Amino acid sequence: MIEARHLRVLRAVAGTGSFSAAARELGCTQPAVSQQMKALESSAGTPLLIRTGREMRLTQAGEALVRHASGILAGLTAAEEEVAAIAGLRAGRVRLVSFPSGSSTLVPGALAALRAAHPGTRVSLVEAEPPRSVEMLRDGDCDIALAFRYGTQGAEWDDLVVRPLLTDRLIGLVPEGHGLADRDEVGIGELAGEPWIAGCPRCRRQLVEVCEASGFTPRIDFATDDYPAVIGLVGAGLGVAVLPALAIESVRPRGARTVSVEPAIEREIVALTLPDLAHVPAVAATLDQLSLAAAR
Repeated sequence: MIEARHLRVLRAVAGTGSFSAAARELGCTQPAVSQQMKALESSAGTPLLIRTGREMRLTQAGEALVRHASGILAGLTAAEEEVAAIAGLRAGRVRLVSFPSGSSTLVPGALAALRAAHPGTRVSLVEAEPPRSVEMLRDGDCDIALAFRYGTQGAEWDDLVVRPLLTDRLIGLVPEGHGLADRDEVGIGELAGEPWIAGCPRCRRQLVEVCEASGFTPRIDFATDDYPAVIGLVGAGLGVAVLPALAIESVRPRGARTVSVEPAIEREIVALTLPDLAHVPAVAATLDQLSLAAAR
């Protein structure tokens, strides 16, 4: 019989490439990893790994088992959570991963409302930007991923349950005293000659595409995933930026002024989960509270 704990070990070995690295990731000893892999190979009735010196490679059977492991583990998690939550959500656990501006705006209100309604439901939160957060969901490392996409991005989500939350428009930021600081709205082409401070990789890519569509390539002097750092750099007069409204909502933009930018740059904020997990009461309740928080 193949055990879930053995599948988790196999996935760790496949992902890290060695028993020692897998042991570090799982928080156990290398002999324990080796012992569990031997037990799994015994259960499977065929070798799953090829050991050549320090290198570790999967056999064809090992590749097949790893391919199915995430779905199996996600299904087991769904089953465990649903059984635990049958009695009116008096028990349950939800692992949530969110991008930073979502963590500081949408998540707090949603989790406070969830706790008030279902005090027995526990929620853990870690931060990651898409596509990493989506990978964590598929790998069984979280139950809900708060993510975003621009335009037609996100076709790779076809196998997931997508709960649309809101449309988040990007807002321009210029230093106080800038020639455009008193304007309510500016065309992005008017910022063609400015130094830029760029945000997360997906936002950065979208910025470049929009600017190039307006006839120029932005000169990006600074790039950082830290939204307060972006606002601080703009406030110090080091450049201009566009940031999601959610990011500006969560940070006081000292020394910087906000302006609407045309053409509009928008991203869709969504909550993602796996089809099996969508039926788990605690997960469904969390999705509902995220929708309500986005509507407020």
